[in-house]
Amino acid sequence: MTKWEPSATIATLKQRAQIVAQVRAFFETRGVWEVDTPTLSAAGVSDVHLHTFATTFYGPGFAHGLPMHLQTSPEYPMKRLISAGSGAIYQICKVFRNEEASRRHNPEFTMLEWYRPGFDAFALMKELDELVIELLECKPAEYVSYQRAFSSILGVCPLDAELSVLRTIACERGYREIAEHEQDRDTLLQLLFCMEVEPNIGQERPCFVYDFPASQAALARVNLDDPRVASRFELYYQNLELANGFHELTDAKEQRARFEQDNKTRQTLGLPTVDVDERFLAALSAGMPDCAGVAVGLDRVIMLALNKASIQDVLSFDISRA
Repeated sequence: MTKWEPSATIATLKQRAQIVAQVRAFFETRGVWEVDTPTLSAAGVSDVHLHTFATTFYGPGFAHGLPMHLQTSPEYPMKRLISAGSGAIYQICKVFRNEEASRRHNPEFTMLEWYRPGFDAFALMKELDELVIELLECKPAEYVSYQRAFSSILGVCPLDAELSVLRTIACERGYREIAEHEQDRDTLLQLLFCMEVEPNIGQERPCFVYDFPASQAALARVNLDDPRVASRFELYYQNLELANGFHELTDAKEQRARFEQDNKTRQTLGLPTVDVDERFLAALSAGMPDCAGVAVGLDRVIMLALNKASIQDVLSFDISRA
């Protein structure tokens, strides 16, 4: 029999609507205004860990077709608005990633993203903490550096450990099939952090992890005091990654170099290269003000707020019913 009913109950969807209204009220009181940017973009993203949905537009002037991508995040167009003088802005929108569907993932999901000119990473973490406390009625978050979180659980410094050491730890922890022949240091770091560190943080209260390795923060500025790390943070709570934020990189030349490095990595991995988003780089060149930004998986926050075990339980129609 065809499943036509919603994934979530109507009562849950009404609660979801109330939470979204809370989010909008939160920003209204802070003078952060809501924007709307395109879902379709002529440019994809170069991050090797993100997989986009692609389509083609046919119309006047584009008889041969214009390749387009469904956005994985509204980041680039929102930063173009910041560069144009928008001031503090937020957006609640659908984003798309051609990846897994699971208890925590749906290929189409809702993202809350906002940017604060004049904020650094810690000022934005504080504001995000205030929002999460309001929505989840939880304790204030704790703060721990990536280096401390990793070393306290795995016994080595993630910023200095040799590839062979990380490989040995991964094999000892039961990931030999993945790690034994792995030649990329960041892949091993991400494997160990995801599987060993994340389950041990943010259980009783939300936990901000900050100062990620610079090699894992393509859109964040490098820390001037310690170039091994960049001003990137993530928020974890009850086995869910809720947010990813940056003290944003505003140097167009450096951003272009990072995009080009992404494409070199893509070639090494046998992945298709991605055209650089020239409009985004032009906006940075025009002068993007110093700011911090964060992307929040709103469906996951709603899961926690309503005590739901699966993302499907808070969506009107998940991918299996879309």
